[in-house]
Amino acid sequence: MIRVVVAEDQALVLGALVALLEIESDITVVARAGDGREAVRVVLEHAPDVLLTDIEMPGISGLEVAGELQRIGSKTRVIIVTTFARAGYLRRALEAGASGYLLKDSPPEVLADAVRRVHAGLRAVDPALAADAWTAPDPLTDRERQALRIAAEGKKSAEIAVALGLSEGTVRNYLSEAMTKLGASTRIEAARIARDKGWL
Repeated sequence: MIRVVVAEDQALVLGALVALLEIESDITVVARAGDGREAVRVVLEHAPDVLLTDIEMPGISGLEVAGELQRIGSKTRVIIVTTFARAGYLRRALEAGASGYLLKDSPPEVLADAVRRVHAGLRAVDPALAADAWTAPDPLTDRERQALRIAAEGKKSAEIAVALGLSEGTVRNYLSEAMTKLGASTRIEAARIARDKGWL
């Protein structure tokens, strides 16, 4: 029996994913989580074979969950289930240690097949999206990404500096570099471009 935890902050989607998996005779859902931090806690508590997680969730993102599980040496394999058909997100997911990347509009049978493939030590990724992921590299550094993410909320450089524990001048430099790399004239435009590419 393949033991699975499902992490998703939208109750209807969470219920649908659990229902689809519970139909399968060789898969059982041992726990659910409604946000990223709870997902990490539940995985540590139940040690499932596979974690299905959305990217955007309260607390920490699915990508951060995958990275944290990788950092602590968890044996649980991670599949990202998302609406984002963006190569940048896929690349970041794989770099964070995820073994699968599925779109929420995939046919239902793809979900169970992906769980089985990942449990067997294989990857479960859409081939076209996988090809795109390695032809469109993310130009941003982690600090540039962090600064842009906060800038997208309308925060000023001083507020971003406080949030990141940096000087205001350093924050301005990060934002300027990000804008140059993305060909944007404002920090908000740079954040939008980065988000559209799946880099934010």
